[in-house]
Amino acid sequence: MTDRSMADNKEKPGTPSPGRRNFLRDSTLITALSLTPGAVLKAASEKADERFAELFEKIPLRLTVNGQAHALSVEPRVTLLDLLREQLKLTGTKKGCDHGQCGACTVHVDGERVNSCLSLAVMNEGKEVTTIEGLAREGELHPMQAAFIKHDGFQCGYCTPGQIMSAIACIREGHARTRDEIREYMSGNICRCGAYPHIVDAIEEVQKTGGKI
Repeated sequence: MTDRSMADNKEKPGTPSPGRRNFLRDSTLITALSLTPGAVLKAASEKADERFAELFEKIPLRLTVNGQAHALSVEPRVTLLDLLREQLKLTGTKKGCDHGQCGACTVHVDGERVNSCLSLAVMNEGKEVTTIEGLAREGELHPMQAAFIKHDGFQCGYCTPGQIMSAIACIREGHARTRDEIREYMSGNICRCGAYPHIVDAIEEVQKTGGKI
């Protein structure tokens, strides 16, 4: 080996030897591994607490319900259904399954039917909501309400508000041309009493009258 090669292989002054470098590296890694999980868990816990707190921090909400403007303060986690029932005391809209499967909570948002249990209240900022309480005008029942009474389209009545709201939307959507079509597009509303034939009768009658609903 040449003198130059030997010189190149010598450690420079102040440079840790390979053994020392490995020791320092391993020591640093062990220290990092021993401290990082705790730090990560703490940071994650703080972030979770922050997000949890945000769920309860009320924010402003403006919307129109049955023609009346409301300026409200709601928690982000509150559903439109709970807002209507608990804050505005419009209890005609029913809470059934609370999972969007029974249709009892159906309301109209900007004219379209919506399962209010699946819609967060804050998602409806600036929108117009109509509930069963907003259908009658000047003491006169909505044609669909009158038809449900005429044809006995209910028994216990719990699902009736959602049925009526959905029935109106069904006609507006153009999905009430035949009895089979009515059954298909009303299938999201469950009547545990089994008043389905009478419900179809009521919708069919309103559809045939051709009146504005």
